[in-house]
Amino acid sequence: MKIYVVGLGPGGKDDMTIRAVRAIKNAEVVTGYTYYINLISDMLKGKEIFSSAMTKEVERCRKALQYALSGKTVAMVSSGDTGVYGMAGLIYEVCKDHPNVEIEVIPGVTAACSGAAVVGAPLTHDFAVISLSDLLTPWEVIEKRIRSAAAADFSICIYNPSSKKRADYLAKACGYILQYRSPDTPCAYVENIGRDGENYTICTLGELKDARTNMFTTVFIGSSRTKIINGKIVTQRGYRDI
Repeated sequence: MKIYVVGLGPGGKDDMTIRAVRAIKNAEVVTGYTYYINLISDMLKGKEIFSSAMTKEVERCRKALQYALSGKTVAMVSSGDTGVYGMAGLIYEVCKDHPNVEIEVIPGVTAACSGAAVVGAPLTHDFAVISLSDLLTPWEVIEKRIRSAAAADFSICIYNPSSKKRADYLAKACGYILQYRSPDTPCAYVENIGRDGENYTICTLGELKDARTNMFTTVFIGSSRTKIINGKIVTQRGYRDI
């Protein structure tokens, strides 16, 4: 009885780890969000598949547990890294009364890393990762975290910056950060990392406030150490004699 919790990375096969490919190959059943299942459809021939829509995460984990208890090897797939806003924690919670079910978490390349590589090197010093989705976290808590990270001069990576229901959340977050940082602070945002349609924009914090983003966008906000070098944003670690 085994469940692999597999991080697929940003979406492209080139960024998927060998361990992830091996786990999917070994699985008899693959479960996941429909969009992510479609990204790896060519790897699933002959396998039983269970997919469902966004917000059905608990249902998918329970289904994975049912398959595992029936004796099947399951791969629960998720984008990025399953331990970063992913399914790893939830599958442990759902399986808490079944210690006989083996769980193996397969790490993946999370959007903070893959997106940073697209725009330069914004995270080479201390940084914070914050999601603006208030589906599971109250906005008051998110605001406190944004303000604290800004005051501490972290570089900030933002997940889930906006959606149809949260169209102004990135603007609000930028407003908080602008209380601590210059509007000229280097920033960037990347859409569809590692997938068709990948594109990025380098901008300032003042410009980012009015940017149009979505759930497939990852945002990077520089610290006082962040500069623009040859069209990319770079956070300096402080090496001398350069």
